Amino acid sequence: MKKNLILIVAALLVITGCSSDYEILESQQNISLTADTSVQVIGEPVIFTVKNSKGDLLTEDTEFYVDGVKIDDNTFTSDVVGNFEVTAVYKSVTSAPLMINYHDGSGINFRKRMLMEDYTGVWCGWCPRVAHAIELVHNQTEDAIAVAIHGPGTNPNDTGYDPYTFDTAAFEKAAGLSPGYPKGYLNRNIQWNFPEPDNISQAIALTQGENPKLGVAMTSSIANGTITMDVNVMFGKDFNNNLKLVVYVLENGLIYDQHNYTSYYEGDILVGYEHNHVLRACPTTMTGETIDTNQTIIGNTYTKSFSIPVPVNVSNIENVEFVAFVIDETGRVVNIRKAAPGITQELELL
Repeated sequence: MKKNLILIVAALLVITGCSSDYEILESQQNISLTADTSVQVIGEPVIFTVKNSKGDLLTEDTEFYVDGVKIDDNTFTSDVVGNFEVTAVYKSVTSAPLMINYHDGSGINFRKRMLMEDYTGVWCGWCPRVAHAIELVHNQTEDAIAVAIHGPGTNPNDTGYDPYTFDTAAFEKAAGLSPGYPKGYLNRNIQWNFPEPDNISQAIALTQGENPKLGVAMTSSIANGTITMDVNVMFGKDFNNNLKLVVYVLENGLIYDQHNYTSYYEGDILVGYEHNHVLRACPTTMTGETIDTNQTIIGNTYTKSFSIPVPVNVSNIENVEFVAFVIDETGRVVNIRKAAPGITQELELL
């Protein structure tokens, strides 16, 4: 224990962002309202579900309101085109509002997914807090995609050393991200509210509401030490703003001890901790590559091709995965997709 205390004190002196001022707060009661689809053709039903932060199903004991009017159960159908605001009330707790859209079948919409970027470090005892929040989100939805960005230490003799460090200092400064670790960002530039495990509804809500007007699909392979990938982006409307494409190479199943000061996991050191979704390379720039506006027109599919060596820091090519997303002029994710090598994805049209 004495050794652990020395390590903790040393880490606090070296790393300014990981501070013992953090507290693990009592879990606050909150609920997440989701729909089986946020876009539906008139005359077809939308089914709502409510869960708490632990993933417990609360739907049966919840009241649902559409545009402020209570409905009989958790199913709603409209015969008219339009947008509708849905809220759920469980006991005295009201969900964040959810928007659903009814259309006549002539629109082009795509499945909506969101990005969770976890700025973390193996030396950072408070960082398992965000990792736990990501686990909770993944328990409730398949539409949230995680990326773990490790930093900032590359010196093995430093108490802040992390073998998986990926240098994003310049990007973080340019993007105006908060200093220190841990920190979670949703859809690139929305800071995840502290404590993240008590605010998973903030992340889940970003998979709901109006569906994006662009979709992403990848075709990729790894052979002879080379990654070959096509990223396809289809547009459901004309985009005249500055869209950019960002592509990540991630690795799962990396085993390395993790410091832990939280109550979410047992032990000061999580021995043999499995680190997943670890950022290993960025074939584009972190800020993205601009998509020419003559490509971003309704019905068009833009394709960006990559052929790059497998990153030297990858331990096992069997554990590699790819993430591609498009950001708008504010830097926020419009839509995102994850893929394993050797898969040909179809665009997720609704």
